Amino acid sequence: MRKITSISEVLDEFQFVLLDQFGVLHDGRKPYPHAIAAVEQLHAAGKQVLVLSNSSRRSSGTIGKLAKMGFKEKWFAGAITSGELTHRYLSSRPSPWWQQLGRRCLHFTWSSRGAISLEGLGLQVVDDPAQADFILAHGTEALALPGGGSRDMSLAEMQALLQQCAQQQDKQLPMVVANPDLVTVDGASLITMPGTLARFYQKKGGAVQLMGKPDPIIYSAAQELLPAAAAAAAAAAAADPRQWLAIGDSLEHDVAGAVQAGVKTLFVVGGIHAEALQLQGSAAEGCSSSSWSDAALQQLCQQHQLQPDFCMAYLQK
Repeated sequence: MRKITSISEVLDEFQFVLLDQFGVLHDGRKPYPHAIAAVEQLHAAGKQVLVLSNSSRRSSGTIGKLAKMGFKEKWFAGAITSGELTHRYLSSRPSPWWQQLGRRCLHFTWSSRGAISLEGLGLQVVDDPAQADFILAHGTEALALPGGGSRDMSLAEMQALLQQCAQQQDKQLPMVVANPDLVTVDGASLITMPGTLARFYQKKGGAVQLMGKPDPIIYSAAQELLPAAAAAAAAAAAADPRQWLAIGDSLEHDVAGAVQAGVKTLFVVGGIHAEALQLQGSAAEGCSSSSWSDAALQQLCQQHQLQPDFCMAYLQK
């Protein structure tokens, strides 16, 4: 693993970028100042930049949200979110597994962060596991109600409901996870994400379909989109994962998924693992510090049995 302090040090290593959002570009509320300059540099160097995000929300608003933070829309070739793939697969039902999924779902969603709409998918929301065909996890704040609206739930209450689902004798409900992250940054804090529910349900014997990183499903979508976004002469290169660089702050999601897809990886230390790696300084404050515990990083890599190609404190020019 090579430690770098500037994205310019590795510009010759790739042509296409799979770029995470939370913990890399912004903290969920504010942009990281150095990240704006870094993405501008990637664009100026002729790199095709695709946002690849485990966001529960659909792709259409992703670039617009980044633009409001100071990133220019022209710097990005597009965006793919796990929420978009969830909507796409629930709508098109492309395989027998999806076709047999059923229409009645227990829906874990958000409340204070904004509920997720299921409009146009032909789904029926239920709040009783005995009536459900499957579980759909977009958020970790509330359970959607059949008549509309939602009921706030604690994580423990959600896990108790999942325990009930796993213990049903007549049928076991599959779970579709629109955001596989365990946690994400939210300002200076970390908040629990639907991947935590998925992990709990798997431990109880439940079947889980992850719709984002590290599952190959989102990298297949990227492989379809990048050649279309690239110029004709670059389309062949865009289809070759060896020409990509994945940038992210989660070893378990961004790095693990990219490694499985054969993609080079740049691990951003200053995201969800910042405290564990004893990183000094804050990206939100414009700090460009590269001081962290190498021993803690190696221990984390060994724990996940992963070794990124590159690492840096924060994404910066």
